[in-house]
Amino acid sequence: MQPRIIRIADLATTPKKTGMLPVSPATIWRWVGAGKFPKPFKIGSSVTVWHMADIEDFIVAHSASFA
Repeated sequence: MQPRIIRIADLATTPKKTGMLPVSPATIWRWVGAGKFPKPFKIGSSVTVWHMADIEDFIVAHSASFA
């Protein structure tokens, strides 16, 4: 079974698309840099992803923040 992964385009919300989280890509990267968000990993030279399980855990732990 392959691990489930998610890209920033599906995580972040932009003016054209609603993502899983109600924050911009810049906010997600800021959180990553501050150690407040799961660390991503690369699956190619220009493709960065997160483990879906890590994102689900983050959402559960911070669900009150997104209500």
